Amino acid sequence: MALFGKPQYSTVTVKKKDIPKDLWTKCPKTGEIIYNRVLKENLMVVPSSGYHFPLDGRTRIASLLDEGSFEEMDKGVSSLDPLEFNATASYPEKLKASQAKTKETDTVISGMGTMGGMPVSIAVMDFRFMAASLGSAAGEKLTRAIERGLEKKCPVVIVCASGGARMQEGILSLMQMAKTSQALARLSEAGLPYIAILTNPTMAGVMASFASLGDVIIAEPEALIGFAGPRVIKETTQQDLPAGFQTSEFLLDRGLIDMIVSRGEMRDRLISLLKAFGKNTAKTA
Repeated sequence: MALFGKPQYSTVTVKKKDIPKDLWTKCPKTGEIIYNRVLKENLMVVPSSGYHFPLDGRTRIASLLDEGSFEEMDKGVSSLDPLEFNATASYPEKLKASQAKTKETDTVISGMGTMGGMPVSIAVMDFRFMAASLGSAAGEKLTRAIERGLEKKCPVVIVCASGGARMQEGILSLMQMAKTSQALARLSEAGLPYIAILTNPTMAGVMASFASLGDVIIAEPEALIGFAGPRVIKETTQQDLPAGFQTSEFLLDRGLIDMIVSRGEMRDRLISLLKAFGKNTAKTA
């Protein structure tokens, strides 16, 4: 009889194909593996590192507004194809693909709701839809959301995210910068507050227009915010860029934004700001 027996190894093997898909996600910041269920319960924020993953528009609206208060408007607004743009695929084909993927008609979801019982006109940009590019439909929905604030005499909140103008619409896309900015000027003249929330990424024409015009500008942590990308700026200026260039933290230090607020604290901070503005006596229709 042997004094030492052979070690008993398990004969059970787990094959990669047996692991369910979409079960977990790796945190880009720390490499930590986290279950998707935990991420969703925490509004797509990694609890340990605070890394903010993208959040779809409807989940974001639900996280900000009072439960059951959101009334969507302008749902039928969608882009046409005025330039008959055609590259690897036609513009209508790209629109249909994004609509099928996101179940949305375009980049922006807009409507009325309440925060802490206070009426607010809200618009949220969803990056899943063609990188939240600013086209004529998005500009129209944003402008209508601002005009509803004027009509209802209530604050306007826009959650911004964008890779830039929608090239398939050419100059019509760029016109939305002036269109939304002019509507915000009327809102300001009426003494009504506008709060801009910048998420990752908020770039190009969106940042050069309504995203930077808020009475209060809030950003999520470590969001990429700017006009042109860092690589383009470096190649153009032929200079090395500072560490953390175009992040929320960099811009807060230099006064471009007013505060950085994590996603889980955003609703409470917005309610505090709306109370401070004191322009919340109007009622939703």
